[in-house]
Amino acid sequence: MYEQLKQECLEANLQLPKLGLVLYTFGNVSCADRARGVFAIKPSGVEYDRLTAEMIVIVDFAGRVVEGKMRPSSDTPTHAVLYREFDSIGGIVHTHSPYATAWAQARRAIPLYGTTHADHLPCAVPCTEWMADDRIRNDYETETGLQITDCFRSGQLNPREVEMVLVGGHGPFTWGKDAAKALYNARILEELARMALLTESVNPDAMPLKQSIIDKHYNRKHGANAYYGQN
Repeated sequence: MYEQLKQECLEANLQLPKLGLVLYTFGNVSCADRARGVFAIKPSGVEYDRLTAEMIVIVDFAGRVVEGKMRPSSDTPTHAVLYREFDSIGGIVHTHSPYATAWAQARRAIPLYGTTHADHLPCAVPCTEWMADDRIRNDYETETGLQITDCFRSGQLNPREVEMVLVGGHGPFTWGKDAAKALYNARILEELARMALLTESVNPDAMPLKQSIIDKHYNRKHGANAYYGQN
């Protein structure tokens, strides 16, 4: 019934090690079918070289298993929150890629230092606060999703515009209109994190890029009169 969705999810997950974003089982991709109110996600703890389409688990947006014999990723409740709260997204990626995770562990937003960053989003990559102890004790994975949505609300961030976040002390999540875009954003985030770290190593007093250049680079790709690329 969900063969195409499972195959899409399998192929997206297999890109994670190819893109250098995961070791062993450190990550997952999910793909949504909003018309049917479900998403496909990697099973928990399965190494990528063993993963097959039959192993992919189908879950509804409440986090309940709809189809599949294996236990879904432990991060499934986080994905479910993001699909419920960010209704424009169709794919989510979570990794522990080293550069992005380093900024998350430092609990620092990634500053917007240059035009590569501005080509993709018009602000720093946000980072959530530490999770409060009562939330950790409650339902950790669901609270992780709520931590992300709280961060976007408090920062007045648009998830259609900012398709990435760092969870303080944990690691990165990215999303997009589909799994392919979420994967693209995960790889871009890792590169932005690496560039920012190198920038601060060259100049610890580096200043964020000035706003006029940010506006120019972001809008030429994403603005109403964008002219980057082909029609």
